[in-house]
Amino acid sequence: MLSYVIFTLTLCGIYALLALSLNLIWGGVGLVNLGLAGFFAVGAYASAIATGAGAPVLIGWGAALVVGAVVGLVVTFATLRLRDDYLAIVTLGFAEVIRLVALNERWLTKGSDGISGIKAPLKAELGLQGFSLFYLGLVTLIVLVVWALLRRLDLSPYGRAMKAIREDQQLAAFAGKAVLRFKLQAFALSAAIAALSGALYAHFQSYISPDHFQPLITIYIFLAVTAGGVGRPSGAVLGAYLVVIFLEATRFATEWLPGLQPVQIAAMREMMIGVALILVLHLRPQGIMPERIPKAPRQPSPTA
Repeated sequence: MLSYVIFTLTLCGIYALLALSLNLIWGGVGLVNLGLAGFFAVGAYASAIATGAGAPVLIGWGAALVVGAVVGLVVTFATLRLRDDYLAIVTLGFAEVIRLVALNERWLTKGSDGISGIKAPLKAELGLQGFSLFYLGLVTLIVLVVWALLRRLDLSPYGRAMKAIREDQQLAAFAGKAVLRFKLQAFALSAAIAALSGALYAHFQSYISPDHFQPLITIYIFLAVTAGGVGRPSGAVLGAYLVVIFLEATRFATEWLPGLQPVQIAAMREMMIGVALILVLHLRPQGIMPERIPKAPRQPSPTA
């Protein structure tokens, strides 16, 4: 039971990084990325391939960050002349392209067989139980660091400029903000965080295949950010933990319903998740932790 709890909390942390990634661009500059599963896969495969070639794990994670950021820039450059809603369509197609490439390019990704034996840091030295605890602490620390950096960014003048672009990019451009530069930087950083989460997932599981990167991951992360509160890093992290814990809890809840086939049980789980989200949004339309809008400082009254 303890191993299962540790596994669930580690998965919560990995999904929390994905939620922070989405919140950065959706809650920051108002861009919708439907390709989170694609960037998740890019990071996982980049790190697995790099470490498989003999690189240390830290180099593999660094490779995931760099490759994720570069791919994010390529995706945004491809949509520069399109409206922002087309970015969502392009990223959705991008995620499917990445999955199909991983499935068919066996020389690079081993296709549907997947990549096994991915290096797990200190697993041999610590043993299975010790490694699980160590990795949980490591993932939690990374989540805290990324959360703190994004929260600092959110409260900085740079973050306020991003929020201005989200609310009205034409007005922000008129005020002298480089809208395109802000969008490119935000998307690249978001993609790098998503890729890092994929790298952490790969080294935790020690095995990845195209089946691990289905579009359903993106849906779960959107549920997490929506339920937690769009535009607030703390809400994204809270939402990710709640969604993963609820997903795992439904595994046991559906066992109480006798006479159901496995396919029906899976459908019941998805229905329960949808009902839970509807209830959260009905009770808390802005999410559990809504974004805090700072009040403008009161201007002193003119003297006579």
